[in-house]
Amino acid sequence: MNFFLETLRFIGLLIYLMLESLFLLFIPVRKKNVAGEIVLITGAGSGIGRLMALKFAHLGATLVLWDINQEGNKETARLARKNGTVRVHDYTCDCSKRQEIYRVSDQVKKEVGDVSIVINNAGIVIGKKFLDSPDPLIEKTMEVNTMAHFWTVKAFVPAMIASNHGHVVTISSSAGLIGVNGLADYCASKFAAVGFAESLALEMLALGKTGIKSTIVCPYFINTGMFDGCQTKWPLLMPVLDAEYAAEKIVSGILRDQVYVFLPRSMFFLHALKGIIPTKIGVLLGDYLGAFHYMDKFTGRAKKTEDNKSQ
Repeated sequence: MNFFLETLRFIGLLIYLMLESLFLLFIPVRKKNVAGEIVLITGAGSGIGRLMALKFAHLGATLVLWDINQEGNKETARLARKNGTVRVHDYTCDCSKRQEIYRVSDQVKKEVGDVSIVINNAGIVIGKKFLDSPDPLIEKTMEVNTMAHFWTVKAFVPAMIASNHGHVVTISSSAGLIGVNGLADYCASKFAAVGFAESLALEMLALGKTGIKSTIVCPYFINTGMFDGCQTKWPLLMPVLDAEYAAEKIVSGILRDQVYVFLPRSMFFLHALKGIIPTKIGVLLGDYLGAFHYMDKFTGRAKKTEDNKSQ
């Protein structure tokens, strides 16, 4: 490659993309039509998973709902049919088990067809200090919050590659961007999910599969019950998110092929600051924002189980 020509090409594209980004700040991308698309949502039995399912039902998508909670999943399916579509298929699936994910995936492909939008939403949280966290629950956190993404992608992305059409959505967390006291295993699992999603998106681009989109969602605490008891020091700056609001923003980001969805928007600036300010200042900022004490009064959902929980 000619260094001069390659550099000139880079500068030209850089200017073009910066102008495009500026333009899109004022003229948002038009939302895509998902009517008839097959949308898989893991952890669909409650919380954000259920709310996203209802929104996609209203948009005319064919829904594939996974959850370990059979009763909750069937209730989501009932509400989805009532909300706009009869094309709803619910499956009981323990997302901590690789072979079960593969088994249910094969069943979905035979009974419904090739999934075109995968939303990896199932997640669990222990909410204990690292040294107080039982080893089996740490392993379960990684299996559900991270490894399940690997297996669903392996199951469904090959069909997306064949058609150069699809979308992989990773429901991560603000704890996948910045470490949080009392959430060592959870942060590790969510950091891993972000890294996996970013790498996967680059693999698709390197293959020339520009029709396969990626959206990474990093919300602050959402009032689904999963993080009940957690405190926010400055609610105006870092509010606990209303679940309906969060679901609407997530679905809107997916429909616009948005690569990152930060909720609230202040998370974008905090994430950017992390990479440019000295570590000691970062610790001072974390202390100011209350990051050392978010989990002090954590209770989680009233009924403690080891089941998958929707974030």
